Amino acid sequence: MQGYGNGKLYQHILQSVILVTSGFLVSSSLGILLGILMGANKKIEAFVNPIFLTLRPIPPLAWIPLAIVWLGLGNSAKIMVIYVAAFVPAVINSFTGVRSIEAPQREAAAMLGIGRLAYYREVLIPGALPFIFTGLRLSLQASWTTLVAAELVGATLGLGSILNQAAQDINPAMILVGMISVAISGWLMTQLLAKAESYAMPWRA
Repeated sequence: MQGYGNGKLYQHILQSVILVTSGFLVSSSLGILLGILMGANKKIEAFVNPIFLTLRPIPPLAWIPLAIVWLGLGNSAKIMVIYVAAFVPAVINSFTGVRSIEAPQREAAAMLGIGRLAYYREVLIPGALPFIFTGLRLSLQASWTTLVAAELVGATLGLGSILNQAAQDINPAMILVGMISVAISGWLMTQLLAKAESYAMPWRA
């Protein structure tokens, strides 16, 4: 089935999936790391939190013009916007997850005298996993939302470009094709994330 711009429909879908996946994986990984460190170390929290709270109210879509000015209309600008969108939920939920670990668990780890790395690996990360995966789901959703919005501006390949061109052509059928493609792609990635969650937390499957 033909899409718009420079490719067929599957090429537009593949382009969007690649951008979302790359941006989501890198940004959410960094967000989880920062959230865990902030939750575990009050000095890191005190240093990072004021900066984070200052930037957090800025909607991810507001970064699109700046990303275009800095990086042009290519994929780099779109990935930057995804970074911003996916980063915040990952940080907040990972931080909340670490802080939600009850004091007896922390005290038991201290009494056993486990090392710092073992403390992170065996206490903090497992205890925060439910919150971490909640953050990942929110990050993935935000990644798709911001990518489609970014692709509405100047893109020639991607699902957002299909929606933009179809709107200009007053083609409701292709608009629906673009919307359904976004929905199915997002749903499939969410299912993959759910599989990863079941693997990481088999006791909740």
